[in-house]
Amino acid sequence: MKHSLRYPAALAALVLASLTAQAQTEPIKYGKPDPKDFTAAPFVGDSAAAAVVLCDYGTTNFQYNNNDFQLISERTTRIKILKKAGYDAATIEVPLYHRGENQEKMSSLRGTTYNLVNGQVVKTKLDGTNTFTEDQTANVRVRKFTLPDVREGSVIEYNYTVISDFLFNFQDWTFQRDIPVRWSEFRASIPEYFRYKMLQQGYHPMAVQSQSEGAIQFTVRTSGSTVGSGFGTTHQAGSSDAISARTTNYDWAMKDVPAFRSEPYMTTSEDFLDRITFQLAGEQFPNQPYQNVSGTWAKIDMELLNSDDFGGQLDRCGFLKDQIMPLVAQYPDLSARAAAVREVVMAAVRYDGTNHYATTASLRKAFDAHHGTSADVNLLLISALRMAGIPANPLLLSTRSHGRVDQSQPMLSRFNYVLALVPLADGKDLLVDATEPLLPCGVLPKRCLNQAGRLIMKNSELGRWVNLNPEQRYVHYQQVALTMDAKGGLTGKVHEEHGGYAGAEAREELSSLGEKKYLAQMTRPHSGWTVPKLTVGERENVAKPLALDYEFTQAADDNATADMLYLSPLREFGTEQNPFRHDDRLFPVDFGAPQDETTMVTLTLPAGYELAEMPKPAIVDLPEGGGRFICTVTAGAPGVVQLMSRMSLRKPVYAAEEYAQLREFYRLMLEKQNERLIIKKKA
Repeated sequence: MKHSLRYPAALAALVLASLTAQAQTEPIKYGKPDPKDFTAAPFVGDSAAAAVVLCDYGTTNFQYNNNDFQLISERTTRIKILKKAGYDAATIEVPLYHRGENQEKMSSLRGTTYNLVNGQVVKTKLDGTNTFTEDQTANVRVRKFTLPDVREGSVIEYNYTVISDFLFNFQDWTFQRDIPVRWSEFRASIPEYFRYKMLQQGYHPMAVQSQSEGAIQFTVRTSGSTVGSGFGTTHQAGSSDAISARTTNYDWAMKDVPAFRSEPYMTTSEDFLDRITFQLAGEQFPNQPYQNVSGTWAKIDMELLNSDDFGGQLDRCGFLKDQIMPLVAQYPDLSARAAAVREVVMAAVRYDGTNHYATTASLRKAFDAHHGTSADVNLLLISALRMAGIPANPLLLSTRSHGRVDQSQPMLSRFNYVLALVPLADGKDLLVDATEPLLPCGVLPKRCLNQAGRLIMKNSELGRWVNLNPEQRYVHYQQVALTMDAKGGLTGKVHEEHGGYAGAEAREELSSLGEKKYLAQMTRPHSGWTVPKLTVGERENVAKPLALDYEFTQAADDNATADMLYLSPLREFGTEQNPFRHDDRLFPVDFGAPQDETTMVTLTLPAGYELAEMPKPAIVDLPEGGGRFICTVTAGAPGVVQLMSRMSLRKPVYAAEEYAQLREFYRLMLEKQNERLIIKKKA
């Protein structure tokens, strides 16, 4: 889109001379590292870090060139390398957007590595030609470069500028990294003609957050004829005029930002990093009405349904007609018919592990190749469901690794996946995905369990958000029969069932490793176990739990008969360790689906022995019914002890405020499972 400030006959140049925006002192000067950065003292507190960002400073301004505005974004960064593990910080990736013939350009790249050698600072400069570019997505290329001669103790810095014609692609700024950041600052100067929505996320406070008014000055030069400018003035050919416009100048900074810490049970780190993002909302030029250019769900619906790589693919599965049409009479029930159509699609096109919401080629090409992206598979699924008389519509979502979607911000770029929604007669929605044969129809892959998806409809008023609540749980059930001998040795029979998402994961692992390696991996945590073979049941029936049966022996530590024996049966078959090691957590615990772990052990004592002491029963509850752990130990028939442990987590997601209780819940559970039975020889 052109953003002209005059009629087409005018030739204009813009001189951007901000009167206030750049009056502030810059926090870093390229080429002037601080001498103290080469000594050890300032980094004593960073002993756990592999590197430290000393300063990360960026600016974005507007310039007017070739009858249109451009974004000019400059960045200067300085990093101290502390350990070899921090060498990765010396490799920089700069994403550059492109569409059609237009593309963002990186210019003025500079880089230097500073090393202290024999008391002298030695500089090694980056060879500007030593960079390369690779495609990241259909519209993003990444420019990569690596600073030279990096060692432990090096200070590296780099500076570059990105010139962009895409005003909607205003540079986002991330304050936090996987290494500590001493200072991170971003400044932006935005002319009065543009409105941007600014979205902040993260958990650490701003050290600076200011907004001020300023001005920029335009010099408009004309040629060819007398023309009128967009400012409401008339210019004689060959004349020039200086016009000022207001700007809003923003400054955000964070100080001493800790390294981002990945945690178990989380979605992508992009959901939680301290950052600020921008979305172009509107434009208003002199003497012109305000234009709302932000996306709407109605616009997104229209864009998708009118595009050849999305809506244009929804009626192009004639090559499956002979397989689909007989299913209509064979399966009068809509859910059963949808499941049958899904089987046909999964047999025709295999998911290749790549996620998109639109096709990269065509459904026919994917069919001929027998593999394709998630969009190839699921758009074919929607088309086939419609052919079978099932009213299926596309549901857009963002996978867990792609990040969450802000429902208040209509942005197509936030999505990377599509599947089918089938409305049922009872008012419920059947969500159908054909990428995972190891899951039954109506159960979404774990990667899709990411809050909500957006239903795309021809009548945009019918579009809505659909909750992606999991239809199944992680279910793991173990039934164990143990017999102990007088030396403390054990023999046992184990029956395991992996249901729901646990079943899908176990089947995938079993298929990948094969039974022999799977058995070896399964028994690795159990010291001294000998397992001759594994029997697998319901391997192909994904609607039922995967069943595993095996026997094992575990020899005693010595050959002497003991008067006192000790055993913790539940520890052998329970959770190995508390996954929540840290005292605090700033973001939610996201399991994806509720959890259910049950272990039942029947222990037969050696002849002539009795139970001297056994753990007391325990019940641990999470607040507001969020979960429960139950453990019981009972003496049954003479010489027999029965133990039962059940852990149930009833919510797929626990808020950060619930973390302390969840961590304590696991601690108490493991403590109870580790308690020993004391078995003594009868007098």
